[in-house]
Amino acid sequence: MKLLKSSMLGSAAAFAAVGAAHAADLPIKKAAPIEYVRVCSAYGAGFFYIPGTDTCLRVSGRARFEGGYMTSSSRQGTGGDTSGYQGRMRINLDARTQTAYGTLRAFVRLDAGARTGYSGIGTSGTQARIGQAYNATGVDEIGRAQQFVNVDKAFIQFAGLTAGRASSFFDFYAHDFEITGNTAGSDIASTNLFAYTATFGNGLSATLSVEDPVYRRSGIFAPTGGTSPLAPVVVAYNRLGVPVAASNVDVVQRERLPDFVGVLRLDQAWGSAQISAATHELNVGNMATSVPGANVAIAHTRSVQGWAVQGGLKVNAPFVAPGDALYLQGAYGDGADMYTGYSNWAGSYNTYGASGTIQGQKFLQYFSDATVNPFTGQLQTSQSFSAVGSYLHYWSPEWRSAFFGSYGEQNFAKTARFGQGAIYNVIGGSGNNTVGLPGTRFYQLSQALRDTYQFVAGASLIWSPVKDLDIGVEGYYTQLGVKSGRVIDLDKDPGAYGRVSQINAGGPVRTATQDSVSQIRFRVQRDF
Repeated sequence: MKLLKSSMLGSAAAFAAVGAAHAADLPIKKAAPIEYVRVCSAYGAGFFYIPGTDTCLRVSGRARFEGGYMTSSSRQGTGGDTSGYQGRMRINLDARTQTAYGTLRAFVRLDAGARTGYSGIGTSGTQARIGQAYNATGVDEIGRAQQFVNVDKAFIQFAGLTAGRASSFFDFYAHDFEITGNTAGSDIASTNLFAYTATFGNGLSATLSVEDPVYRRSGIFAPTGGTSPLAPVVVAYNRLGVPVAASNVDVVQRERLPDFVGVLRLDQAWGSAQISAATHELNVGNMATSVPGANVAIAHTRSVQGWAVQGGLKVNAPFVAPGDALYLQGAYGDGADMYTGYSNWAGSYNTYGASGTIQGQKFLQYFSDATVNPFTGQLQTSQSFSAVGSYLHYWSPEWRSAFFGSYGEQNFAKTARFGQGAIYNVIGGSGNNTVGLPGTRFYQLSQALRDTYQFVAGASLIWSPVKDLDIGVEGYYTQLGVKSGRVIDLDKDPGAYGRVSQINAGGPVRTATQDSVSQIRFRVQRDF
């Protein structure tokens, strides 16, 4: 046995020696060198070189939880929720390359999340209307569960140019110190644009931006609530100027001219200041139905240029506490409601604030950029303005608070309500989305096309026990009201519109001049 074992071991050694001899005759293939990731310090912390290139990349992101509470006086339909919850994620990619013309930058950001609840933070009709949110279906889920996906940023910057999806250059404060972001004020975080910024030294710069008009639109008023593009009715005249028939106007806004935005900005150690101006075309279709008679003149609805201006000031206040800052901002718009941000709280991209904003809401606010004069067929623009102030204070490096408030108004053309009421009730219109025949009780108490105001005030307390972790709570109060007269109280007297819409209706009716709500939101957020 020992002899056999020795023989086997010897044979193995001989084979190994022969194999080694043959291997020694073969060329040696060197392993490919490993290219380690190198830190890029040219653009700040977190950047590294993409292997094999001279491009620096930073990967960052965010995870967030929020829960909200809002009182509700309604238990009808989808109403009745008092709480809402959401989980959110964010991924950022920031790529930069140094060139002979300066830094070439590409930045992309993806936001996504899931939220539930009709109240508080809940679902968003605003984001569903612009295709960024998708509602669940089913008896219990409809109106309460929503998936959220948004290509928030995707832009290129090079030699003063900015092209892609980015925040509007018109904006200044943009709710920087708020969790909820419901004060009045322009805040278009995602739009498509092409801009050039010229710098003059000492922190002074000027920007001209061509921006997508779709993200700045409030609907043209339609008495059926905006669900039909053919809702407004206008009178058609014969060649002698005698009214002979009525026709519909197609009020779906067309894309023709972009919005033109001009900005003058100053950035200094003490803070920043900015003046913004913008144009916004209101461009609708033609008459949509035929009118009997060969010699009928139909007024063509001409396009109108809306416009807006804004001024903002930011003052750093390290003399109070390190990190303290004050924002002040004011805006005015004519046919450009989204530029003043007046619809920010109650819901944008719609002709009126959805009743779900306050469950059991007493009346609706209207946000139309314009109405169609039924007797001339021409657009009559509305006006809005907003003013906002916000102060951020650090109690300590770990604790901070924001105090904020805003006031705004929406005013329609002086003859808009009278004209709409006269034409639509003559042809038999009724209900809570019509104005009512002038002189009737319904016209006096209808909510449609009423000039309104809005006031928001709130504060927050945020704890940051470690870097990039925020645990905070925010509460705020919102009041909205009509500037004159009274309106039917939809909460306390929901059947009143049906009764009062009759021309000779009488009897008691519950009315209101304002409505208000308080909300609270809790957030845990980790940035990386």
